[in-house]
Amino acid sequence: MSASGTGTVLVVDDEPMVLEVVARYLELDGHRVHQSSSGDDALAWLAVNDPALVVLDVMLPGVDGLTILRAIREKGDVPVVLLTARAEEVDRVVGLELGADDYVVKPFSPRELAVRVRNLLRRANGVVPTAGSSVNVLRFDGLVVDPTAREVTAGDHLVTLTPKEFDLLHHLASSPRQVFSRHQLLDAVWSSSPDYQDPATVTVHVGRLRQKIEADPEHPRWITTTWGVGYRFEP
Repeated sequence: MSASGTGTVLVVDDEPMVLEVVARYLELDGHRVHQSSSGDDALAWLAVNDPALVVLDVMLPGVDGLTILRAIREKGDVPVVLLTARAEEVDRVVGLELGADDYVVKPFSPRELAVRVRNLLRRANGVVPTAGSSVNVLRFDGLVVDPTAREVTAGDHLVTLTPKEFDLLHHLASSPRQVFSRHQLLDAVWSSSPDYQDPATVTVHVGRLRQKIEADPEHPRWITTTWGVGYRFEP
C-alpha cells in the first residue's frame, strides 16, 4: 500500500456541504484532508493509501459506511469516527461493535468533531496519554500494557486493539480496583459527556475489550462490572 495518504484524514460523506465544512475545520486544525463522496470512491482511495484517521458517514449510497468500516478493520487499527443520523441508534451500536472509535450524531458541531479528531490522533500517536496514565509499563499476571509502544500482551500473544480500546484499558489498568462510572470514563477517555455521547459507547467498548483480552469474556478476570456503578480493573 502506498504511503501517499499517510497523515491524511479521509472524510467520507455524500452531502457536499458536510464534506466542505468538515474539511475546512480539519484543515484549519492543521490536517491534510482527502474527501470522498461515495463508498466506492472511499474504498478505491483506501486501497492505495494509509490514512491517519477516517471520518465516515454511515448512510452512503451504494457501499455503506459499515461495510467500509469492516474493510478498514480487516487491514488495521486506523482510528474511525462515525457520522450517524440521530434516529439511527442501531447503526451506532453496530459501528462500535465493528471497531469504530467514536461517533458524532448529525446535526453536529464541526468544532466538536475537530476536537474529537485531534484527541484521537494524539492518543493514537502516543502524544497525549489518558488521565491517570504513566509512562511505565503496567505488568500483571498474564497481562502487559505498554503505553509507550501502545501494545498489549495477554498471555503469550500480542493483542490488536483500536486506539480507543487501548486508551480505555490503560485508563482502567492505571488505577486498579478503582470503580469508574460510564460518565467518568466518557470524560476521561473520550473527552466527552452524556450530553454529547451515549454512555452505551463505554459498554460496547468494554465488551470488545473483554472479547480480546479475557480467556472467558462471560466471566471476566480483568475488567469487572460493579453493578449499578460502573467498571473496574482487577490486578
